[in-house]
Amino acid sequence: MKPAKHALRGALAGALCALGFTAATPAAAQMYPTRPVNLVVPFPAGGTTDALARALGQELAKSLGQPVVVENKPGAGATLGADYVAKATPDGYTLLMGAVHHTIATSVYRNLQYDFQKDFAPVTTVALVPNILVVNPKVPAQNVEELLVLARKTPGKMTFGSNGVGTGQHLIGAQFQKAGDVTLLHVPYKGSGPLTTDLLGGQIDMSFDTITPVLPHVKSGKLRALAVTTDQRSAALPDVPTLAEAGLKGFNMGTWFGVLAPAGTPPDVVARLNTEMVKVIKSPAFGKRMAEIGAVPIGDSSAEMAQQIKMDTENYAKLVKEANVSVN
Repeated sequence: MKPAKHALRGALAGALCALGFTAATPAAAQMYPTRPVNLVVPFPAGGTTDALARALGQELAKSLGQPVVVENKPGAGATLGADYVAKATPDGYTLLMGAVHHTIATSVYRNLQYDFQKDFAPVTTVALVPNILVVNPKVPAQNVEELLVLARKTPGKMTFGSNGVGTGQHLIGAQFQKAGDVTLLHVPYKGSGPLTTDLLGGQIDMSFDTITPVLPHVKSGKLRALAVTTDQRSAALPDVPTLAEAGLKGFNMGTWFGVLAPAGTPPDVVARLNTEMVKVIKSPAFGKRMAEIGAVPIGDSSAEMAQQIKMDTENYAKLVKEANVSVN
């Protein structure tokens, strides 16, 4: 009889502990955050991802009541930073400023140590940023048609830079070559900072980077903008045509950026982050800042971001296969 009572007491105690834990979880989430939050940028400073992270982090810190520390962890086409966050403690204190690049990397990198759809909890998409074809002024082409003529005269000689193998810029360049029936030489970098430096210096001929890092140089005349890669013109450069308008019919490729937490992060914490981030993203001040760098603020739900990731992962897998891009 005593063992039975002991077992019953143990079961009741276990049940009470479980109930206590369940009740405590929302309370803990309500207290979040109690210390600084790290927002990992998988590229060097100076690029679009970094600019968006710092703009968001500055305002988010005010609403969360804790500092948001932007930490740059570049390398391997943005996969090193993603791998770091995927393996972080899922408590909401280590987040990733992810991008469309990560949906592409799933098909490009054969030995990724994480699954972008399974190992992350999407929070919200921060912004959509159009990519733009820009050339160094030494390139004599004044428009896309003239650039294609030049490239066809010297197959494989003209160079384009990207943020790394398998990034959005790389795939856009590959698609441009296919649509324009030209062959270019791809030069990968670790991020937009070093890429833009070499583009300005004339070490490479062109890039298909996001508009943010090149916009000041286009406005100052140090770089020449030939076309945007999305199906609509950018409000930041309204006189620059789309690639579709320039003759490459149906061309429509852009770059989104968003925040993700490690999988297993308490749903209440993810919900709190979504609520606070969307408030910032939808604010007039943030919208004004985005307009200045050529970005379009989004601020969607976690579920909507997850659906975007699923769709892009599937669509880019086809492009990666067609372009025959892979990294061991």
